[in-house]
Amino acid sequence: MNKEELLSKLKTIIAPYVQNQEALKNLTENTDFIKDLEINSANLVDVILDVEDEFDIEIDNEAMEKMLTVKASIEVIENKLAIK
Repeated sequence: MNKEELLSKLKTIIAPYVQNQEALKNLTENTDFIKDLEINSANLVDVILDVEDEFDIEIDNEAMEKMLTVKASIEVIENKLAIK
């Protein structure tokens, strides 16, 4: 799975939790989930759970704490998929 496919799946996963729809339309690797998309911390946990289900991976607390931007999330997902 390449970065574009990962980004597309991630965008689909986070869409229901996004408060700032304009920022979602302009999603890039540098997009911050909390600052740019206005996803609250409780919903961020839901995003992580949805990512685990979608990619059939397990995200530990250390990795979860890094997943605050699109780029960091893609890196965590790629690393977890590589280990699988």
